[in-house]
Amino acid sequence: MTGKIIELNGLTKKYGDFTAVDHLDLSVGKGEVFGLLGPNGAGKSTTILMLLGLTEPTEGTVRVCDIDPVSRPVEVKKKVGYLPEDVGFYEKYSGLENLVFTGRLNGLPESIARKKALELIEKTGLAEQASKKAGLYSRGMRQRLGLADVLIKDPEVIILDEPILGIDPYGVREFLEMIVTLSKEEGLTVLFSSHHLYQVQQVCDRVGLFVGGKLLAEGDINTLSRKLFGNSPFAVEIGVPGNAERDPAILAGFKETLLNVDGVQQVKEKDHKMLIECSRDVTAEISRTIIQSGFELTYLSKKEYGLDDIYYRYFEGGTDHD
Repeated sequence: MTGKIIELNGLTKKYGDFTAVDHLDLSVGKGEVFGLLGPNGAGKSTTILMLLGLTEPTEGTVRVCDIDPVSRPVEVKKKVGYLPEDVGFYEKYSGLENLVFTGRLNGLPESIARKKALELIEKTGLAEQASKKAGLYSRGMRQRLGLADVLIKDPEVIILDEPILGIDPYGVREFLEMIVTLSKEEGLTVLFSSHHLYQVQQVCDRVGLFVGGKLLAEGDINTLSRKLFGNSPFAVEIGVPGNAERDPAILAGFKETLLNVDGVQQVKEKDHKMLIECSRDVTAEISRTIIQSGFELTYLSKKEYGLDDIYYRYFEGGTDHD
């Protein structure tokens, strides 16, 4: 990746006394898939509106493809493809006819618009439904058609605003695979706005945790994990032996045994299992110690911290994680 395709500096949007976006600093590189993650009402959609030049910031600056959307909104729209949560099409037109129409709106001659539309129909897996009326498309098919609709004008950036809501699990997987493929093969920069943790983790190079109009943290999963679990970046999950579950004294001794392993920072018990947080990978030492101490080893698994762990740990401890 070279160059910054999206650059926000001190970006702020206020509606009266309400601050929807609060001094947002963010940059996204060429070919990167960046996930803007946060609950509904976090300010994600307002940020997108400012990126597209559809609303003006109260303070700060925004540049997309080195263009200021405030002063040159039409030029930005030529560079950016936007796929909202719910895509609108002419329902009595077929999927192919809708795409050709969009191509013509973007200045393509009829023959070129049709050629590109057919290529995109194939690429997005809609070849068998090309002649089917858009009004009869399923939710997943509409989102595929929406992606094709976004791509027909050859954008440098695509912005996806909650694109997988209402799609079945298999459809979600296929849709996300298409996003990754497009980014890698065509060098597209993707801004993926969502509140679905697992899906964001699957496709994004980096993520930003966005709440109350503020970007609380950003980075790749490993960077955020090290930041939030710095003292215990490794974890091992084990099953609690049956005799320890039944006898509080044995359970206390079992925990003490685990805490005596060099590198173990903390032991938490929940749902017949124990989560052992460690400063280093001590999986082998833990298993050996359990067996040598005469306890049963019923279950053991190394745990990798994912985006859901990062998200919930961040809010358990407030915003002070520097």
